[in-house]
Amino acid sequence: MIRLTRLNGEPFVVNAELIKFVEERPDTFVTLTDDERFVVRESAEEVTRRAIEHARTIRMVSVISP
Repeated sequence: MIRLTRLNGEPFVVNAELIKFVEERPDTFVTLTDDERFVVRESAEEVTRRAIEHARTIRMVSVISP
């Protein structure tokens, strides 16, 4: 799960594994695998960075756990 911010300033958490697309036009749109779409304050680069960091954390935990 990653924390993002709606344009109105409201924070929310989304399952990073469900992200299908991240687009800037110029606002950042996050589209999930079920085609639900959010507009967020973070840049596409920042959303991508957070999703990658989340994936790394998940993989690290699964390697450490027996």
